[in-house]
Amino acid sequence: MTALDWTLLIVAGGLGAGGRYLLDARIMRGRRDAFPLGIAVVNVLGSFLLGVLTGLGPAIAPVWVSVLGVGVLGGFTTFSTVSVDSVLLAQRGRRDWAWMNLLATLVVCLVAAALGLLLGGLFPR
Repeated sequence: MTALDWTLLIVAGGLGAGGRYLLDARIMRGRRDAFPLGIAVVNVLGSFLLGVLTGLGPAIAPVWVSVLGVGVLGGFTTFSTVSVDSVLLAQRGRRDWAWMNLLATLVVCLVAAALGLLLGGLFPR
């Protein structure tokens, strides 16, 4: 990767993280102490989009796969927030929501990624 590619990757990561914050805040507005639906939506959407991007394979230049996949979508999705949200839910006595958050995130994100790979693979190369 060139210096420009690295710069694009870093900026893309920041844009992805900013997008995550904005979407999560929008979904969770007025929903204090509720199930962390915003981060769940972010992670499912990000998993699906990364699946599509990966499924497109050689149709996209490798540097752009890195910038979009690692940068934008890597900054957009977050496992650490799912982990912290789950611990906080458990500490508030909502162990049912904590387990649902962990397990549903895993299962639904896997399904979303698989669907994205299928969809990405349908495009002509």
